Amino acid sequence: MNKVVKNAAEAIIGLKDGMTLMIGGFGLSGIPENTLKELARIKVKNLICISNNAGVDDFGLGVLLRDKQLKKMIASYVGENKEFERQFLSGELDVDLVPQGTLAERIRAGGAGIPAFYVPAGYGTEVAKGKEVREFNGKMHLLEYGLTADFAIVKAKYGDASGNLIFNNTANNFNNMMATAGKITIAEVEELVPVGELNPNHIHTPGIFVQRIFQGVDYEKRIEFETTR
Repeated sequence: MNKVVKNAAEAIIGLKDGMTLMIGGFGLSGIPENTLKELARIKVKNLICISNNAGVDDFGLGVLLRDKQLKKMIASYVGENKEFERQFLSGELDVDLVPQGTLAERIRAGGAGIPAFYVPAGYGTEVAKGKEVREFNGKMHLLEYGLTADFAIVKAKYGDASGNLIFNNTANNFNNMMATAGKITIAEVEELVPVGELNPNHIHTPGIFVQRIFQGVDYEKRIEFETTR
């Protein structure tokens, strides 16, 4: 199976309005910049997006949000995006805020084929509304459901033609687990190498989870917060 595609435009063939996407990254670290730009260019809309956060107003996922391409966000942290706040408060955007550890586990569970699990985080808060509650070992737990997506879009430092991926430091974040939870997983990589060049002991995501891979270009790698003294 040939998994290598030319670019982001070819990678997202079949991605349509109304689909559910997982977008890797944490803040601006490890986001699939090329694919996000292509999604913004083709103006696909009514997307349900699962991502740790919504980026910033003028970059990354924030551009899709600004252009009203998202109808729902399932996320953990959204504090750096003023447009997100505006759309949420005005009722334009449906938002499901999930504790960060729970979000990570829901994605991991979806990728592992686990339909649901119990977790103590969120009990007694707004997060618990409408959820099944059970007691385990004297502690109350909420039932949470695994998450999957039509497309999982991730970004890695290195990848090979079979789809094996190595993430760079903190860019591992949500990318690794999301790669397992998409019906179609797209990986954009900084360096695409022939099969056999990656050390098997260093591979984070095995190629069995990846259907399409391409080498990205012109990464900005913006810094979300820059502190100097």
